[in-house]
Amino acid sequence: MAEMGSKGVTAGKIASNVQKKLTRAQEKVLQKLGKADETKDEQFEQCVQNFNKQLSEGTRLQKDLRTYLASVKAMHEASKKLNECLQEVYEPDWPGRDEANKIAENNDLLWMDYHQKLVDQALLTMDTYLGQFPDIKSRIAKRGRKLVDYDSARHHYESLQTAKKKDEAKIAKAEEELIKAQKVFEEMNVDLQEELPSLWNSRVGFYVNTFQSIAGLEENFHKEMSKLNQNLNDVLVSLEKQHGSNTFTVKAQPRKKTKLFSRLRRKKGSDNAPAKGNKSPSPPPDGSPAATPEIRVNHEPEPAGAATPGAALPKSPSQLRKGPPVPPPPKHTPSKEVKQEQILSLFDDTFVPEISVTTPSQSSLPAVVVETFSATVNGTVESGSAAGRLDLPPGFMFKVQAQHDYTATDTDELQLKAGDVVLVIPFQNPEEQDEGWLMGVKESDWNQHKELEKCRGVFPENFTERVQ
Repeated sequence: MAEMGSKGVTAGKIASNVQKKLTRAQEKVLQKLGKADETKDEQFEQCVQNFNKQLSEGTRLQKDLRTYLASVKAMHEASKKLNECLQEVYEPDWPGRDEANKIAENNDLLWMDYHQKLVDQALLTMDTYLGQFPDIKSRIAKRGRKLVDYDSARHHYESLQTAKKKDEAKIAKAEEELIKAQKVFEEMNVDLQEELPSLWNSRVGFYVNTFQSIAGLEENFHKEMSKLNQNLNDVLVSLEKQHGSNTFTVKAQPRKKTKLFSRLRRKKGSDNAPAKGNKSPSPPPDGSPAATPEIRVNHEPEPAGAATPGAALPKSPSQLRKGPPVPPPPKHTPSKEVKQEQILSLFDDTFVPEISVTTPSQSSLPAVVVETFSATVNGTVESGSAAGRLDLPPGFMFKVQAQHDYTATDTDELQLKAGDVVLVIPFQNPEEQDEGWLMGVKESDWNQHKELEKCRGVFPENFTERVQ
């Protein structure tokens, strides 16, 4: 019997809730159609707008703060791994090893402390601040429903009063329901009218406290981290002083020779075999550069005895696989004066270039000398070429001039002498190009043969200088 009564109460409550939803839906439709007036409270609506804005800003701040904390944690892990790497490479017999390990330990503790304080003083405060919004949002929604109930009861009471045939019993019951709906609505409305403005004004103090906490924690963290970094720097400076005689040299990647181009170069036969006896210029005692640019008007190899005794030849990739060939520093070369009439009257009487010639004979200057030359003009070096020359190799990109002799060590490499001009062309297969190496053909060979397959080759870029 009790079970049936319980079921009956439950069914009645469900029916009542369904009836309320239908009545509210009907009332809203009538209000939207303009057939029923709606109670308005502009001041409260402004408070609701402020509430929604405050909730949106707080939610965004919480999200960005969590992202910041995740970044701090990631930086902590990265810093920890970096210090672990330092501990592994730090040799046991190096001075300052214990100090470096202690610094790494303090570094880890400092990151952990910083992250935890951010959680306690910023994130948890942020969560508490946002924790009050769901309840208020729910109460705002409930107030809206009670306002619709109040308007519906008011309209029902007014319709009974204006009816032609009045039923006093129904009017009395409708009035009772109106008073009840009004009381429920006004109680909720008064509470929210007080809470919403107070909540809106509290945001200023909350933002101030939150960002002051973050700024203060970050400032202290960086101060302490700066001290640790300075201590680590002092340890490394001490290590450097005790091992100052050791030098660290950065070397480029070695050239990877491709089989395809080597096969193409072997078909040429022995005509393009590397010349013997080339010597690299020896560096001057003070390491200063050559005073005057040097121009080669022919491409005969220099005598073996021309090189300075003791000068080391630049090593090729096949000789030193740890890096590309490194050119030696230039040497001072005495310049020889060339009379103005011997350079085909290229300049008028007011300008005479200074040209350094290293040929066996000045009387055998070929006509190609007018195509590439360097001249010292007012203390600067200018380069030029004869106008109207259109017979360049396919894909020609630019010109370079050899600054040092380079002895080829493979059939696909160019033999260079200081002063040689090379026409740079692209690789047929870009994947065959190695870092620090270019493809080209010497200008003199191209002018003579006009055949890429016979003349082209690779050469180290750092032995040359771009001139056009």
